[in-house]
Amino acid sequence: MLPPMSQDRTARPNAIPWPPILYGGGALLAWLLHHGAPIPAWAVGAHWPLVQRLGEAMILAGIALDLWAMATMWRAKANILPHRAATALVTHGPFAFSRNPIYLGNTMLLLGAGLAFAMAWFIPIALLAAALTAHFAIAREEAHLNARFGRDWRNYTLQVNRWIGRRTPSTRR
Repeated sequence: MLPPMSQDRTARPNAIPWPPILYGGGALLAWLLHHGAPIPAWAVGAHWPLVQRLGEAMILAGIALDLWAMATMWRAKANILPHRAATALVTHGPFAFSRNPIYLGNTMLLLGAGLAFAMAWFIPIALLAAALTAHFAIAREEAHLNARFGRDWRNYTLQVNRWIGRRTPSTRR
C-alpha cells in the first residue's frame, strides 16, 4: 500500500524525491556490501572481458538515456524534479518508448556497474531500486499526471509502456 498522497493530486506527486534517494542509496549500499560481504565475481560472469564490455556499454547507455531524457524535458520546459508538480506532458524523444526513461537509465547504470566492475551486489540492488521506485514514485507520479493531464495522459499510457516499449494494438489494455 502506498503512503497517502495529498488530496490535491495536481499539486505534486511526492513530498520526498524518492528516485534519487533510492538509486543513490542503492549504489552506496551495493558498494558497501561489495566491500563487506562480496559476492564472487564469477557469480555474474564478471571475469569474462565480454561481460565487462557489456557492463561498460550499459553504463554509457544509461548515462546517455538520462541525459537525453533530461534535455528533452528541459526543451519542453517540463519540471524534472520528481517531487514537484509536472509542468508539461512530454511524449517525444526517449519518452516515445519509455514513460520513465530516467529511471530506466538509472537502472541500466547500476546494472552496468555491477557487470563492468565485478560488483555483483549492484545487480539485485538495481532491481530492488527499480521496484521501490515503481512503488514509491512512479505510481504516485502516474496518478499526478492523470490528474493534471487527463485524457492526454491516458492516451499516452495506451501507446507507451511504463518501463520500455511501444504498445501494439494487441498489447493495449
